[in-house]
Amino acid sequence: MERTFVIGDIHGALKAIKQVISSIKPRETDTLIFLGDYVDGWPESAQVIEFLTELEGRHNCIFLKGNHDFDCESWLGGNPDSTDWSERRGLTTIKSYEQLEDRHKPKHLHFLSRLPLYHIDKQNRLFLHAGFRNNEGPQFETPSINLLTDRSLWELALMMAKRIKTNPSLLPGS
Repeated sequence: MERTFVIGDIHGALKAIKQVISSIKPRETDTLIFLGDYVDGWPESAQVIEFLTELEGRHNCIFLKGNHDFDCESWLGGNPDSTDWSERRGLTTIKSYEQLEDRHKPKHLHFLSRLPLYHIDKQNRLFLHAGFRNNEGPQFETPSINLLTDRSLWELALMMAKRIKTNPSLLPGS
């Protein structure tokens, strides 16, 4: 039986992502979908990217781009879009690269640069880091950066949550 696991923001937490992967014990037929934000926060962002590139060689993984990954990609490519990132939010990421050999940086830049902004699977389920506002769907969103930063889907889900009937048998641990 095919299973799909969706994993959200890792934010440089190498130990945590290793524990998650170990806990789910992915099978050959499983798909792991990562929703972005692999960097910034915990101190092992570069090591997380290294781990994910290795994981991709062993499992069916779909990696999506998050807003923090966008900033890190710019920095690795020598074009930091935001001094705010390199002087504040990205400091732990930059420090993590000081612990990694420079030869890994081009591989990490390639990894981040090829990440799609969203994924629609065979069951027509949409996966993305943040949200979109275009009624035609994410492929029509302009500017596309909204797919990394827009929180309107989350806000709508929170607003509707009180009206949604839950099925406890679908919840983890049931």
